[in-house]
Amino acid sequence: MPDITMCPGTNCPQKEKCYRFTAKPCDYQSYFTNAPIKDGKCEYYWGENAESVWNQLKEIVKIPDPTPPVVK
Repeated sequence: MPDITMCPGTNCPQKEKCYRFTAKPCDYQSYFTNAPIKDGKCEYYWGENAESVWNQLKEIVKIPDPTPPVVK
């Protein structure tokens, strides 16, 4: 469950490589209204290493995992 604002990827040439487009959305996911492309660039682009960087950041600041535990 990504705790990010996701992107619809409309007319974005980088969408297939951007975590904001490729992440699996949760049930109550927030999205940009339009892809935030300006002058052919996106200041919100989150490249292929995004999940790794996010996990490292969570570890550094000790953000608890929002994923509920699996009950067996």
